Amino acid sequence: MKILLVNPPNCGRSIPEERYGIDSIRQIFRGEPLALEVLAGGLEDHEVRILDLKAEPGGFHDALSGFGPDLVGFTAVTCEANTVVRLAEEVKENLGATVVTGGIHASCDPDFFNRSCIDYVVVGLGKASFAELAAAIEADRDAGNLPGVARTNSGGRLAFVPREFGPADLVETGPPRYDLVARYRDSYTLSSLGFRIGFVASAFGCPYRCSFCCISSLTGGRYLNHTVETVIADIRALGDIPVIRLVDANTFGDPRHASLLAEGILSAGIRKNFVVDVRSDTVVLHPDLLRRWKEAGLRSVIIGFEEITDDALASLNKSGSVAVNDEAIAILHEMGVSIVGDFIVSPDYDEERFDALERYVTERKIDLPLLAVLTPLPGHPLHAAWSDRIVLHDLDYYTLTNAVVPTFLGEKRFYERYAGLVKAFHANARL
Repeated sequence: MKILLVNPPNCGRSIPEERYGIDSIRQIFRGEPLALEVLAGGLEDHEVRILDLKAEPGGFHDALSGFGPDLVGFTAVTCEANTVVRLAEEVKENLGATVVTGGIHASCDPDFFNRSCIDYVVVGLGKASFAELAAAIEADRDAGNLPGVARTNSGGRLAFVPREFGPADLVETGPPRYDLVARYRDSYTLSSLGFRIGFVASAFGCPYRCSFCCISSLTGGRYLNHTVETVIADIRALGDIPVIRLVDANTFGDPRHASLLAEGILSAGIRKNFVVDVRSDTVVLHPDLLRRWKEAGLRSVIIGFEEITDDALASLNKSGSVAVNDEAIAILHEMGVSIVGDFIVSPDYDEERFDALERYVTERKIDLPLLAVLTPLPGHPLHAAWSDRIVLHDLDYYTLTNAVVPTFLGEKRFYERYAGLVKAFHANARL
């Protein structure tokens, strides 16, 4: 069977740019669609192509007519969901192929895709379930009862059997199909810092339940490790790419496994720079693990600091404290590991809180601060809690850079402060 996997184009919209001409929040980074490369790795019995519309924005029509797929699969985050529906309609109108959606938004809010232009929704980690679905479709078997797969029922209720995710869902016998994006490889760069970057997954899922985060929905709250051998093989498959981003919610979520992986990289003689996600409390509890990873090539860590007071952290159901965050920052500075700090700006921010965030980031010398606007994404606890406050329901604006509830400050002033901090923090950023 011919299968086309599609990464949607850049399609989010910007209130500060459209209403106030503020464009300084743009952050240019194009990474490879690892989720689709991983899916393709489980489809060895099919003819598979990947179309990355972020790298090739005008390629959709030609791909449909030239390849003639039997099945078209889309991934989507929330701000891409409307665009995926429009692309699915085009598939049905011009080709009549089977259409499947998956990814973060499908996993958190599967009912959104319960439409006539879409045939199936894959909920959660999809490598195994999508392969099972493709096999059932090709054999003309009933696919309605596959765990983790929902057959759409436009106008009716979307029902499916939840999947109990486990190690088998990682399908480690089928490595990511990096070859399917070879023609795009030179565009996968961190352009502002001037180097190519490749993506590898060492783990999936997260056991924590922060109110703003979507990661736990992918595996039902489980944390699943790839074997050390699998991770090293995937790193090697990226050839001469100098920087590897381990795209896990928490690369060191299992410290023992993380230690074995560092030893495996060193023993294999791999010479790469690594960027990983880590929690502050892991840095504080396991500084020797971080030091060993520094020897293995650790260049930068991404830490979700999120907020700068304990009360604000608690309001997000974020475990940890400012004191632990500060201790982690000190350890990483001493080690010479750069820090990418994720922070969340609430629409409730006043001038004082903007000022406090600026002081915090500046005083602690965060190397690359990243600011997101607190957004109640559909399917998340925050969306239910804020349902009466939401005034903007168009998912095109759910980019994490727009306020979809009223701001405490006047809207223009809120975006001026937000964009001003983004611009100031990125002026001397390094990774």
